[in-house]
Amino acid sequence: MSKPTILVTNDDGIYAPGLRALIDMMREFGRVIVVAPNKPHSGKSHAITIDSPLRLFKQREEEDYVEYATNGTPVDCVKLGEKVALDEKPDLLVSGINHGSNATVNVVYSGTMAAVIEGCMSRISSIGFSLDDYSQDADFESSRKYIRDIVRNTLENPLPEGNCLNVNIPAVPFNQIKGVRVCRQGLGYWDERFDHRVDPRKREYFWLTGEYVSIDGFEDTDEWALKNNYVAVVPMQFDWTSHEMIDKLKALNQDV
Repeated sequence: MSKPTILVTNDDGIYAPGLRALIDMMREFGRVIVVAPNKPHSGKSHAITIDSPLRLFKQREEEDYVEYATNGTPVDCVKLGEKVALDEKPDLLVSGINHGSNATVNVVYSGTMAAVIEGCMSRISSIGFSLDDYSQDADFESSRKYIRDIVRNTLENPLPEGNCLNVNIPAVPFNQIKGVRVCRQGLGYWDERFDHRVDPRKREYFWLTGEYVSIDGFEDTDEWALKNNYVAVVPMQFDWTSHEMIDKLKALNQDV
């Protein structure tokens, strides 16, 4: 039986500890191809590079393992991985492990999850993993069992076309994780502000800052699961159509 091919990427960059931990886990399952940005691209969402050439830099190669860095975004990494590094569809795409939560509305801004959605659009079973810890020295050990379990299940039972998974893991020791919850995306928003500053040449500049505000406290959400020390698994799709509104808006239909 041939080994599955797994494409690994992230948005924190090729040297991020979270990526290294995920690579180590994926090598237990099969042939691994890594294509990751050569610098952090957090918050880049689904950006692609169209105004400059993309480059692939081979970092390392050995049996069942090849690693590339690129000057592109996380979505570029997926495209390059499928079309150039592999020249075929992988059996699985995994993105992460992100340093910080990608629960609730964060998924809209996330480069980690944009890579997952890109894989999903290409009809590849795709999963994003995030640890609710933004520090560079975050401990990923408590994530291992749950990531392995979710990956094993997905390889054995590929996701339906058009579906992917957003997995967020609480930043607590393994013995404090209560289990896994398959749930929906919580509702909330960022109450944003700009930190206004002036540089030594008297020019204004701004840093975006703010606080997340939850407007959804129900127990079936990813935000609740994370706060209560569960691994949150949210099934996602790239079809953003509000299907429930189609009938309600039929009065707008007209022929000319």
